[in-house]
Parts: sequence; structure tokens; C-alpha cells
Amino acid sequence: MAFKFEVVEEVGTLSEAPNGWAKELNLVSWNEREPKYDIREWDKSHEKMKKGVTLTLDELVALRDILNDMNLDDDEL
Repeated sequence: MAFKFEVVEEVGTLSEAPNGWAKELNLVSWNEREPKYDIREWDKSHEKMKKGVTLTLDELVALRDILNDMNLDDDEL
């Protein structure tokens, strides 16, 4: 079964692999539904993708709050 998607907004790139694929945070509409925030790897043309995580705005805010409460100093990871 085919599905439709549209990258409504490219929010930011988290990392990029040597093969050109990039892990990104984007606002994506899946099957013409309301756009959601999405973290996944994309090819350069945004035609192919790997598995990822889709978040509502409320979930994204909760993730932000969790990350803000974490101690993410490099020497303690």
C-alpha cells in the first residue's frame, strides 16, 4: 500500500553520514494529514527515508523538557 508524505518544513539536521543521508528533524504531513514533527534519516532529495519517530507538538515539548532536565555533559556520558 502506497503512502504520501510532504516535508512541510525542514527544521534542522542532527547528523550527516558520509553517504549523504542525514538524520533530520522535520515537520512532515503523512497521507495528507496534519503535519507532525519527525526525526528520521533522509536521502538528499527527500525521496527515500529510513524508519523514524513521529511526534505531536505536545510530545516534542515533553521531549524538550526531558532533555533540558538531563545532565548531558560529555565527560559524564
